[in-house]
Amino acid sequence: MYNHKKRPLVVDFYDQNGKRRLKTLPKETTKTDARKILADIEREIEKGVFLPKQHTHTFDEVTKDWIKHKTMNLRASTWAVYEGHTRNHFQDFGQIKITCISTKQIEAWIAARQKEGMNIFTIRKLLVTLGQIMAYAVRHKYIDYNPVREAERPRGQGNEKKSSIKILIPSEINQLLNAETNQKYRMLFMLTAMSGARQGELLGLKWDDIIWQTRQMHIQRTFNNEKWFDTKTASNRKVDIGQTTTSELKKWKLACSPNDLDLFFPNESGSR
Repeated sequence: MYNHKKRPLVVDFYDQNGKRRLKTLPKETTKTDARKILADIEREIEKGVFLPKQHTHTFDEVTKDWIKHKTMNLRASTWAVYEGHTRNHFQDFGQIKITCISTKQIEAWIAARQKEGMNIFTIRKLLVTLGQIMAYAVRHKYIDYNPVREAERPRGQGNEKKSSIKILIPSEINQLLNAETNQKYRMLFMLTAMSGARQGELLGLKWDDIIWQTRQMHIQRTFNNEKWFDTKTASNRKVDIGQTTTSELKKWKLACSPNDLDLFFPNESGSR
């Protein structure tokens, strides 16, 4: 640390990679303050997390890296959930430097979501995603601790209910199908009920995926959030659909508009 002729104080140090660095401090900085700043820098260097200010990543930059990393390690549907969380719920942190996000800010974010009336179970799911992003930042030494871990979790009042899925009985399924006059949607609802396939799997089906002789459909890809994904080996499966559904599929194949991708359920332009 040195100061010549009343010029601003400068701290002189070597970072964790052995590179010499000089940090010029504001003119009003005292020697006592400068020593504290240098001590803080030395602690970051010791932990291996020191980054020059201009190289510090924003939350958005770290999130983009994290979601790209997750692409190769998650099934498509799970990745789509994480991607939706990052795109729709963390704007409060977007351009903040990742090193500046504190536990206090996380708790303020939680309080804001509760004030908006967000379901407590949704907030908890979002915190899992947020915690994973911050853990990724810790692993890559952008920060030295995860502020989400210390944040107080939202507590319910005892009257919250988890959303439940209603299972239709056969008579109700028939009522639904009979009430739908659009052939495309009737076929989609029938396949959903009779195959148990997920929405993304059904939207990714092509006519070559049908094995007419054995009355099966071969699930090989999914379509989620406007993107195509190949299924993992365990999810690449053949599903029995039965004689009635197969007969209805033959009718739908004749009525279905031709499209470049040869899809069961193309959009109006035929491009998806």
